[in-house]
Amino acid sequence: DRIGRARRGGNILDGSAPFYRCYACADGKYVSVGAFEPKFYDLLLSKLGLEPDDLPGQYDTGGWDAVSARFAEIFARRTRAEWTELLEGEDVCFAPVMELSEAPEHPHMRAREVFVESDGLVQPAPAPRFSRTPGAIQGHAPAAGEGGAAMLQAWEIGRAHV
Repeated sequence: DRIGRARRGGNILDGSAPFYRCYACADGKYVSVGAFEPKFYDLLLSKLGLEPDDLPGQYDTGGWDAVSARFAEIFARRTRAEWTELLEGEDVCFAPVMELSEAPEHPHMRAREVFVESDGLVQPAPAPRFSRTPGAIQGHAPAAGEGGAAMLQAWEIGRAHV
């Protein structure tokens, strides 16, 4: 039973379950699914063109490898953009896996103002967000290696610990 195993690759939330993991697409990009609840899983199967009666049960851990292989074969037929067009906004618990450079342009990230631009650099907005004490970017983004020695000194970390 893989539902409660503690080791990596051995439980329901670490990619072992076919309904809670990422899959490669035809273009080499990835999509993620998290159809944990049966109603979401059933809709995912429908969108993938699969019949529940043709597969092991959702929580039949002995069938997970076979179902994962079937899902992988189906997801590999289309590009990430094609899967996004088909699945985004549906109740299948789906998301495209974005490259870091793509994330700021995703409509969800834009709507939530997750990224901001400061000094010409796009970066995550300060978090967490509080209504009475909103966060703000305090200064410029340091160049690679800039300020490292000063921070180590401020934190009282000597070279022996690095």
